[in-house]
Amino acid sequence: MKRHLISAADLTRDDAVLILDTAEEMARVADRPIKKLPTLRGLTVVNLFFEDSTRTRISFEAAAKRLSADVINFSAKGSSVSKGESLKDTALTLEAMGADAVVIRHHASGAPYRLATSGWIDSAVVNAGDGTHEHPTQALLDAFTMRRRLVGRDAGLGKDLAGRRITIVGDVLHSRVARSNVHLLHTLGAEVTLVAPPTLVPIGVETWPCEVSYSLDDVLPKSDAVMMLRVQRERMNAAFFPTEREYSRRYGLDGDRMAKMPEHAIVMHPGPMNRGMEITAQVADSDRCTAVEQVANGVSTRMAVLYLLLGGSEPAVTTTPAAPARTEESK
Repeated sequence: MKRHLISAADLTRDDAVLILDTAEEMARVADRPIKKLPTLRGLTVVNLFFEDSTRTRISFEAAAKRLSADVINFSAKGSSVSKGESLKDTALTLEAMGADAVVIRHHASGAPYRLATSGWIDSAVVNAGDGTHEHPTQALLDAFTMRRRLVGRDAGLGKDLAGRRITIVGDVLHSRVARSNVHLLHTLGAEVTLVAPPTLVPIGVETWPCEVSYSLDDVLPKSDAVMMLRVQRERMNAAFFPTEREYSRRYGLDGDRMAKMPEHAIVMHPGPMNRGMEITAQVADSDRCTAVEQVANGVSTRMAVLYLLLGGSEPAVTTTPAAPARTEESK
């Protein structure tokens, strides 16, 4: 593993499989009566969130605490940032406090990269979403969920997603999740197809390692997983489609469309959902939808990322039945 996790494109196949396999070990910890490991005891993880978030912030906080790290939650609202403090000064403050890892979510694309390469801090930097750029840990937890569902919990260990066909539908233009997933799924051997209105397809998408289609109905019958993206109205400054009803009719996933998918295929959503727009309640509440599963898997995946960045590259949890699991610290 490299020093930081800024982009899914930075991960090799071996890096990605190592994270997914480590996440599988971490998921077993969640089945124990005491859901904690002493691996990162004495280390400090700072959640530096300049943008509103529920799932991601809580997920990283739970992940760090389950590894026994000390957690500091920083929100831009109510902080010195609202008084005009720069990212550099905030970073220098965190460095003075002895942060070992900084998990940053920022409205400006490139902020995590700037933090990691500026020399302001010595901490490991994890990108928790920057503007419309990337969200690598979301892509990792999505890949973890796909591997579990499509390959198997134990059968998937050491394996990638080679040959699987993944369809990503919706507001690709404003989606950092889509960008990270395209890079990571391609690295893991999957075939990715983007489906969106022409107005919501990014300029330069032809350089991405994926196919582009404008017809959802044509792609569904050959998809192993269909990921529905939220229409991000808060990032839109123009009319990208005529009406919500028109968008839903062309690109929404309902029961009839789900019936066109192969029996083994799953429906994914990074959340939060706009029920009735990109996905109907019938689909969202079906057994084939993994939205809640993805949230649970997010904790295990982020535990794996923090462990590998701060702890080491050997197995995080041993599986000897006769003795309690040991960690790097207790060896």
